[in-house]
Amino acid sequence: MRDAIEFVFNGQLRRLTDFDPNLTVLRYVREHERALGSKEGCAEGDCGACTAVVAELADNGLHYRAVNTCIQFLATLDGKALMTVEHLESDAGLHPVQEAMAESHASQCGFCTPGFVMSMFAGAQNHVPPTRVAIDEMLAGNLCRCTGYTPIIHAAEKALAPASGAQIREADEVLLRQQLQAVSSQEGVSIHSHGKHFIAPATLAELAEILLRAPDATLLAGGTDVGLFVTKKHAALETVVYIGRVAELARIEDTPQGVRLAAAVTYAQASAGLQALYPDMGKLISRIGAVQVRNLGTVVGNIANGSPIGDMPPALIAAGARVVLRRGDATRELPLEAYFIAYGKQDRVPGEFIEALLVPRPDPGGVLKVYKISKRIDQDISSVCGAFNLGFSEEAGERVVKSARICFGGMAGTPLRASQCEAFLVGRVWDEATAEQAAELLSETYQPLNDARASAAYRNRVAGNLLRKFFHETQAADQAPLGVVHGSFQGARR
Repeated sequence: MRDAIEFVFNGQLRRLTDFDPNLTVLRYVREHERALGSKEGCAEGDCGACTAVVAELADNGLHYRAVNTCIQFLATLDGKALMTVEHLESDAGLHPVQEAMAESHASQCGFCTPGFVMSMFAGAQNHVPPTRVAIDEMLAGNLCRCTGYTPIIHAAEKALAPASGAQIREADEVLLRQQLQAVSSQEGVSIHSHGKHFIAPATLAELAEILLRAPDATLLAGGTDVGLFVTKKHAALETVVYIGRVAELARIEDTPQGVRLAAAVTYAQASAGLQALYPDMGKLISRIGAVQVRNLGTVVGNIANGSPIGDMPPALIAAGARVVLRRGDATRELPLEAYFIAYGKQDRVPGEFIEALLVPRPDPGGVLKVYKISKRIDQDISSVCGAFNLGFSEEAGERVVKSARICFGGMAGTPLRASQCEAFLVGRVWDEATAEQAAELLSETYQPLNDARASAAYRNRVAGNLLRKFFHETQAADQAPLGVVHGSFQGARR
């Protein structure tokens, strides 16, 4: 393995060997490069003041992503290019995005401005249309404490206009491709420094072997959770094993049975495939964090951390998803709900890791809906998340429940199926009386906690009401794809 990382920083090649493996990208650019435009506002990937753009080679082209540098580990930049707001500087004057901000009087105190600029810059490279909906989505991960959003939105409309000139020139992209090719390598990375170890294997076999030797290592994918271990808990992670260089773990496979998502697939990459199977999963992903979080965070990482309020597990469990675990050369499968044993405990032995997630195709006649309760739409952790997947058939002119999978997050120490409620529903006519009795049964399944997000009584009331809501939505003759209702389906970060 190589003992150095190589990347492009604002158009210049960098090769680093002696650095703290726990060092974040933001600390590096500010403390070592003295590029002070990127700011630390929250140190947890919420405010966007640290937003920069990462570019990498993909499908014979360039792929640009807005990222939160405050929670991304520096070593994960190996083979990539990082652009901060300083990269936009030129002898010609302000960049078109910066001009749009100035012309729209969109900067007040200025603290958040570089992050907004880089989110717009990434949006221009990715051809985000200058519509209000698209702009709101693009900027959801950037907060302005001066509440100056209206002029910022006007600036985004100008920056994203086709004739704005905000896109990178072809000649500059050719140079960037050449630079990225120069720093690309098929070999893994192993950095020993500052009493810590960063390992980035290049193959699945290497990863499995490393984890057998170092079963207590911290596995790193996107860093949207692990980064907070360093920035918020001030932990010193002795051994970090990064899976982002393993090509086999970046694959999305469409199979006759469904979709197979390998462990390093991000939310942004997984969204289209999951939405094609279950429209509500796509809607759920669109409310996880914001663009920067979805560009780094992985679906499997959300599962692996075992949080009882993780965004994806309730929906995936309701769909009947399974996980593939690997230890050395041996693999095993289990239903996703079986992976969660108790709070903070998962069915994973030392040296074992989740290799992939298997999401089945929906059954004919089935309806899956997901409802997320949180205090705001974007970048919020859920109080309750309910997922309902019922199969129906017509018998003697009546709609009968043939199958039921119901799962809630935030209602127990793990994402937990409502088994008693499911058993009650199967074989019954799907009418209001059935739905009402089923809703009452939920309080016998769950004993939620009182905490800062919600009381136990509130959670129990909401759980029953979500089932009632599901009933009324499945009665509509022209069933909408899935209901996103203000105040009921709302977002969470990870």
